[in-house]
Amino acid sequence: MLKMLRLILVVMSATFLNVANATAQNVGVVQSEILSLDAERLFAETQMGQRLSEEIQAKREQLVSRNQEIQAVLELEEKQLTDLRTETSPEEFRQMADAFDAKVQEIRRDSERQILDLERERERAPVFFMKTVEPVLVSLMREAGGVVVLNNRSILLRVDVIDITDIAISRIDREFGDGLVESPAGKDDVPNETSDE
Repeated sequence: MLKMLRLILVVMSATFLNVANATAQNVGVVQSEILSLDAERLFAETQMGQRLSEEIQAKREQLVSRNQEIQAVLELEEKQLTDLRTETSPEEFRQMADAFDAKVQEIRRDSERQILDLERERERAPVFFMKTVEPVLVSLMREAGGVVVLNNRSILLRVDVIDITDIAISRIDREFGDGLVESPAGKDDVPNETSDE
């Protein structure tokens, strides 16, 4: 009788295991109510996140190059102005110096404005990214039977928490690739803050 009971338990365990495996294979995601996600790695390792980062880095490099060119031009103009000091009257030289100073100040303000714009774009990029990929993450959470997705960075201890970062990266790449429909600055909820300047 005891042998028969053990045999029944073994058969039942095998049956439950097969059902669980079949369910997991059909869904493609390990089942868990509590899921975790490394949002920073998601942005850094998906094709879309990488493209956003590369675009911002390219703009930063262009801005640095432009500022270096402007600085070289201003240094030349300053030298030419200094050379004119002995050839012009003090009043005339002061007018030219004031005009040059005003030009430098305007260029500096414009440069600072562009730096701030780029910094805002860098800060908005992950927000834009997460809003764009949210449907994929919600679908993944539902498939896993999850009720909450926690950020890995805020979890101290992990027990029975399933990390979905890798599969999320794979799904997002498959869904979006590296193409973007619109840039962060083009979103309605991310207005261009320099339009009034």
